[in-house]
Formats: sequence, C-alpha cells, structure tokens
Amino acid sequence: MRDAKTFINAQLEQNVSLMDLYKSIQQDLEKVEDTLELFTKSKNPLISEISDYLFKKAGKRIRPALLMLCARLFGYEGDEHILMSALVETIHTASLIHDDIIDHSDVRRGRPTVHATWGSNITVLLGDYLYIKALNLAVQSKHSEIIRILTDTSAQMIDGELYEYYVSGNFQLEENDYLDILDKKTASLFSASCLIGGILCDTSEKEQESLAEYGRNLGMSFQIVDDLLDYTGDTETLGKPVLTDLEEGRITLPLIHTLNHDGKENRDRITQLIQQKDLGKETKGEILEIVESNGALDYTYGKAESYALKSKEILDQFPQSIYRDSLNLVPDFVLNRNL
Repeated sequence: MRDAKTFINAQLEQNVSLMDLYKSIQQDLEKVEDTLELFTKSKNPLISEISDYLFKKAGKRIRPALLMLCARLFGYEGDEHILMSALVETIHTASLIHDDIIDHSDVRRGRPTVHATWGSNITVLLGDYLYIKALNLAVQSKHSEIIRILTDTSAQMIDGELYEYYVSGNFQLEENDYLDILDKKTASLFSASCLIGGILCDTSEKEQESLAEYGRNLGMSFQIVDDLLDYTGDTETLGKPVLTDLEEGRITLPLIHTLNHDGKENRDRITQLIQQKDLGKETKGEILEIVESNGALDYTYGKAESYALKSKEILDQFPQSIYRDSLNLVPDFVLNRNL
C-alpha cells in the first residue's frame, strides 16, 4: 500500500489518462456530447442558458464511459447506450447542482456554481427539471427495468444527500455511516451505469450483479479519493481551497479516523479548531498537520485502494478484450487522479 505522500506524487506523475480509458469508445462519447447538447435546447430561454452552461464544459464523463464500456464488453452493437449514457450524466449533473446549494458552494472546478450565478430558487427548479427529464426520457428504453434502476438510484442519491446534511458537523459520525452515505450518494450511480450497460446486452443475472458490484466498488473508491483530495490536493488544480468540504461541515474519512484514533489532546484540539467560524491559513495548516501525523491520510488512501482492487478482481471473470482492459484501467485512474 502506498502512503499519502506517494499518492500525492502519483497525482503529479499520472500514467493513466482519460484518453487511455476512452480510446475504444471515443466516437460513442462524441455522440453522447451531441445528445447532451440537445438536452440543453428548450423553448424556455432560461433553461437553455443554464443547461448550456452546465454541459458545455465537459467533465470526466466517467459514468457514461462506464455504461458504454460495460455494454461493449458483451458485444453490444445497438445505439440505445448513447441515450442511456446521456441520461446518467444528466442525473449526475442534477445531483451536483443540488449538492452545491446544500453545501453553499460558490465554486466548482474553478467556475462559479449555478446557484452562485442564477440564485438558489432557480437552481433548485433546474435540478428538479433535469431529474424529471432524464427519468421521462428513460421510458424510451426497450428494457423496462432500466426505468426502475434510474428511479431507485435517484432516490438513493437524494437519501444520501439528506442524511449527509443531517449529520453535517457531527464529530461523532462513525465510519460505517460515512461509507453508507458514499454508497448512496456516489457509488449507486456508478453501479447503475455499469448495470445498465449489461442490461442492454441481455446478460445473465450473475453477470449483471458482477457489473453492478464492479461499479459500486469503483464509486466508493472514487468518492473516498475525492474526500482525500480535500486534504492533499492543490488549490489551483482543484479549483477550490483545501479543506473546503470541512468548512462546509462535511465530516469525511480523514477526520473520522483522526477523531477515533488520535490521543485525547489532539482530538480536543482539532475539534476546537474546526468549530471556528472561518478556517484561516494557519488553522488549516494545524488541522492538516494533526490529520497527517496520525496516519489518517494513509488509512484513507488504503480504504480507497481496497475498493479499487475489489473492482479489478471482479473483472477477472470476463473474457479478455480492449473493453475489459479499459475497465481495468479505470480504478488506476481513480486512485491517481488529482481532481
């Protein structure tokens, strides 16, 4: 297991790029971008304006990519995966804009958030609109179970968001509760994306379960790394200051481990520091020093790594192909990403 410092260095020397992951599905992803562009069209100029702002700057598109790779893994040759991939990205986007409102985040990836630009009332309505539009378009699928999966997943994501808000600032939060939030908020959509890819190919129940579990473990690893980057990331690269999640009341694994495994003196001190209204540079520096000194960053990375390894192990049962190779690279990308 690599320690946190090695992890930070790996971010700077990342060998696995999105181009490596997407080279076998690049044309399909371009069609997804075209479909997302169509989603931004509306007779309502406000919907068009904000949707265009949301989708124009492409993110990682990792969820659509997973859906496509899982479908291609079983030889899928249709075109329904384009629409389904656009739908999971739309649901993901809707969750982000709601998430930013709840966390009072004014910046995401170096750009103003939607609610910081257009206001919370409009942004809430737009998030609802995107959720409903995605689920409505899912009715076009030839596979009725996909509608249920997307509906259930959306409900899980909102459930996780609500519980995370409920425990905001709770220094007694247990690791299992934290992992349950991650499972619902993030891993559920990763899992659904992979599962839908398998359903499009009429795979067996066992194969579908394996794809869903691959996605779930990958999603857990992805979000744990995301939380770790709040402590180890570079402000310029992240597009936001370090410890922003902590300032917004999100209690994540590095802090949970510190509070549960450090001495009383450090626990009391870090609790005192966090309860300050504004975390200045010196305060953040002291918090980071305490968290790093007790091995919390190493522990957090180790947890992310264990989920990533589980996802890779699941792939061993599937036939060798360029699509399996790409799926096998995704956990490596997740572990070494810097934003």
